[in-house]
Amino acid sequence: MLRFTKRADYGLMAIHYIATHDGRGAVSAKRIAEEFGIPPELLAKILQRLAKRKLIVSQNGPKGGYALTRHAGDISVGEVVRALEGPISIVSCLEGTVCPQETRCNLRRPVQRLQTAISQLLDNMSLAELSNQTTPEILSIK
Repeated sequence: MLRFTKRADYGLMAIHYIATHDGRGAVSAKRIAEEFGIPPELLAKILQRLAKRKLIVSQNGPKGGYALTRHAGDISVGEVVRALEGPISIVSCLEGTVCPQETRCNLRRPVQRLQTAISQLLDNMSLAELSNQTTPEILSIK
């Protein structure tokens, strides 16, 4: 089954929360952790990864916390997922590893198409669009 890891799930929730509060000051890690019930230690590591990839910036001081480095419409969900998980790969054989089934496999091409479609969907969806209540348009997989 394809699913986000807890790190990606929590990271998307956190950065989306930061995005929805953009313009109202920085959002503290404590506030995010309490809002979503995320263990503070795990959230700290997630926020560090997002900051290292320059998707968010930390601000010190009594009104400190985290803020986006760019507008929410300019940050893709794909960027966030890659910042937290590395390359998007639905099967290990597409990561360049040797597959013992390679000569017999009849799924490589269809799976590559699926992976491309998933990557395109994540790369074309911005943080701003996560708040949109409409269902995203399905991509054509040709």
